[in-house]
Amino acid sequence: MEITDTRHKSRAILDGRDRAPARSYLKGMGFTEEDLSKPIVGVAHSWIETMPCNFNHRHLAEKVKEGIREAGGTPMELNTISISDGITMGTQGMKTSLVSREIIADSIELVGRGHMFDAIVTLVGCDKTIPAAAMAHVRLGIPGVIVYSGSIQPGRFKNRDVTIQDVFEGVGANAAGKMSDADLLELEEGACPGAGACGGQFTANTMAMVLEFLGLSPFGSSSPPALDGRKDEACVAAGRLVMRLLENGLDPKRILTREAFENAIAAGAASGGSTNLVLHLLAIAREAGIPLDIDDFDRVSEKTPIIADLKPGGRYTAVDLDRAGGTRLFGKHLMDGGLLHGDELNVSGRTIAEEVADAEEDEGQDVVATVEHPLRATGGLVILKGNVAPEGCVVKVAGYTRMSHSGPARVFDSEEDAMAAVQAGSITGGDVVVIRYEGPRGGPGMREMLGVTAALVGQGLGETVALLTDGRFSGATRGLMAGHVAPEAAHRGPIAALKDGDTITFDIEGRTLNVDLSAAEIEARLAGWTEPIPPYSTGVMAKYAALVSSASKGAITDAALGAG
Repeated sequence: MEITDTRHKSRAILDGRDRAPARSYLKGMGFTEEDLSKPIVGVAHSWIETMPCNFNHRHLAEKVKEGIREAGGTPMELNTISISDGITMGTQGMKTSLVSREIIADSIELVGRGHMFDAIVTLVGCDKTIPAAAMAHVRLGIPGVIVYSGSIQPGRFKNRDVTIQDVFEGVGANAAGKMSDADLLELEEGACPGAGACGGQFTANTMAMVLEFLGLSPFGSSSPPALDGRKDEACVAAGRLVMRLLENGLDPKRILTREAFENAIAAGAASGGSTNLVLHLLAIAREAGIPLDIDDFDRVSEKTPIIADLKPGGRYTAVDLDRAGGTRLFGKHLMDGGLLHGDELNVSGRTIAEEVADAEEDEGQDVVATVEHPLRATGGLVILKGNVAPEGCVVKVAGYTRMSHSGPARVFDSEEDAMAAVQAGSITGGDVVVIRYEGPRGGPGMREMLGVTAALVGQGLGETVALLTDGRFSGATRGLMAGHVAPEAAHRGPIAALKDGDTITFDIEGRTLNVDLSAAEIEARLAGWTEPIPPYSTGVMAKYAALVSSASKGAITDAALGAG
């Protein structure tokens, strides 16, 4: 690889007579002349006291800095924000979650550009921090490493392992009289035993795994749980690694290819991962200038079997996957089955094939199956299109076998209205719950619907009710649920024309989502449509609504794609 000037950025801000004032500022903080003559490496993280997901970031940042110093660099730490999907779920606060992806990416990019870092390491935890870091690294175009701060350990309830998914479903069970108040409290108090991100193959663990297969995170670094000592070691190693990348000039543009994105999709599909990876990979690909379309997810998923028995569709947590052999074992099975492009580079400098060849398998493990004997023949992600969703929508089929559903629409113009109907027991078997005006622009912010979907499951309706929305789903969602319906209602999409009683049909094998209405009838209904008054007229939410693209394009903020 070509050796570059390891101070290719920082010289402009720190070297020479004219930069004496800049050096003076930094020396006042304790940086020495020697420190400022070395490559400057940003260490970004999202420590925040509003969630357990990122609560270990300050500690892990010190480990990253230790590795950078050992390898001859000078680290400079920066902090950005994070929004907890789980805590804000079911409230207006949830609208801020997807918005935060853009703010996090923008803030890391701004500090990296402004202070002219030569390289960067970013610690990620909660859902949006992971794709946001990837977006920022691509924009900066400097050598960088992304390290996942780790999964929470499973909690215990009634002598079994539980995750936050069980608490959400417990709310529905309690509302239906199937769980006592005392049991719900016991479950609440025991489900989250410490720091770390949600324990199933929900969005955080899905995206952490995906970034390894995409190439931006070191292979195996995501597997150790948040409070495992191996996570400290992974962070020290990341600090050393970024200095090696800097010496070799290995930046994101040399790693990210069309084939790398296909590897990432395959990993998400084969693990039964979160539908949110569709939004996030589309957004990262857009930043990288890689052509990627929503239909690519269906194409890759259709030929990729599910081989990881992970929650919410399966039995095990991320901690169990780690014990079984981690992402390397999972990747080796995909590689052995011919489902990965093995020549693609990882940030380690080795190919994917070389990385997974090092896999070690725990004897007797049954978390990861082989491609020859999968848990399900095709992957966990399906893209449906039809007269309800001309631009497409996303369905996760991991964990259930229902491949079709037809029933009357129950239409709600907000998540709160739908949740109230569920809690009141007015949703019955066979219904199709429609939640609209919750899309990227209409929300704004494209809220996740875990509260509603979990309540339906908790009430025993998970196998008989379907749901569609222009909003999103949590990685913990299970059941026949279609999200990201595009165009959204706020863009005059067909979902805005639906009425109570319309017959809506899901056909998973046929890849369609249709309402029993003619094109003329849909257009006649939309002729009288008027755009709702925006929920926010000023501030960050208004800016986001004005700039955000369709979910089918990743719901990114882009002046060229905004409001469409």
